[in-house]
Amino acid sequence: MANPVIAACGCDQGAVFDGMSTAYRRVLWTVILINAAMFALEMVAGVYADSLALQADALDFLGDSVTYAVSLFVLTKPPLWRARAALFKSLSLGAVGVWVFGSSLYHMLFIGQPEPFLMTWVAALALTANVISALLLFRFREGDANVRSVWICSRNDAIGNVAVVGAAGAVWLTGSGWPDVIVAAALAGLFLRGAVVIAGQGRAEIRALEIAAAEPAAKPDAA
Repeated sequence: MANPVIAACGCDQGAVFDGMSTAYRRVLWTVILINAAMFALEMVAGVYADSLALQADALDFLGDSVTYAVSLFVLTKPPLWRARAALFKSLSLGAVGVWVFGSSLYHMLFIGQPEPFLMTWVAALALTANVISALLLFRFREGDANVRSVWICSRNDAIGNVAVVGAAGAVWLTGSGWPDVIVAAALAGLFLRGAVVIAGQGRAEIRALEIAAAEPAAKPDAA
């Protein structure tokens, strides 16, 4: 059953898709498996190639796996649970962004050149995985904060991987590690922006639900 989000949330005045469909659950399980596998592969490759951008993208795969798993868990929970889960996911995404940004600053002081060949191929594989995930989730891109957080993470991944592939090419052309650091810092900004968007919608839905819950109690007093 769809979650009615009242006008007070400022987002929609109709029924908002809350993920309660068999097709959506099937897609979530698929993208969870894709992201978990890519986290393991990309983190190992990132450490081996000494690429901060690959490691940052690997952490994003891990964050997305957790995000999708939490989204799947709260699908059958009350609307307030789903809205609060979105806030939790925004905090985890923000934490990844802060870590990547801090690592970028560290690499600016102790910069080394990543191995561009391995970085390119792994980034291209990650891009393929994220494009597949984004295409699977595209028709579910609109919905409550819980559903929308899944789409935002998937979209950010695809954008981020394009940047990582570009960084690998720039590292190869320039013989410098700076493109890797710059892309990692840009990914951190993308994570932080996504966290803000998800948190904003989650808070709006929580306020709307609290107002809706308070209205029945207020009516007898008004009478």
